[in-house]
Amino acid sequence: MSSNDSQVNATPGLAWLLASPIGRLGREPYWLVLFLVWIVIGIAINMWFGSIDEDVSIENLTLQGFVESNPLFPVLFFVLQWVELALVIKRCQDIGITGFTALLIFVPGVNILVVLVLGFIPSQQMPNRFGPFPNSYYRRKS
Repeated sequence: MSSNDSQVNATPGLAWLLASPIGRLGREPYWLVLFLVWIVIGIAINMWFGSIDEDVSIENLTLQGFVESNPLFPVLFFVLQWVELALVIKRCQDIGITGFTALLIFVPGVNILVVLVLGFIPSQQMPNRFGPFPNSYYRRKS
């Protein structure tokens, strides 16, 4: 990308961090936000288990019962899944591979491995097509 076509956003905001799949993301913010996402998921699951009658056995729990326990849970999990996908896409781009690799987080069994491995691979120190350095992205001039 030439300097005439784009400029660098070296200080992207919180909305970029949580929602945008564009750019590069270093290991530290990746782990911090993933940790936050996992805490929110843990709290939601704990709330769900707390709302279940004591007479119901674990074998009798259903997805319908989960949705009926609190209609906001599915929305929360959809939003958290988007945040995790955006983080993984940016992390893939930071190490120089295509963001489509992030779709592996939807493959059961492979998903946890992909999330963990991406957190340990160092960032590319040189600019790549996704941004000049970690935690940045190119954007077109208006």
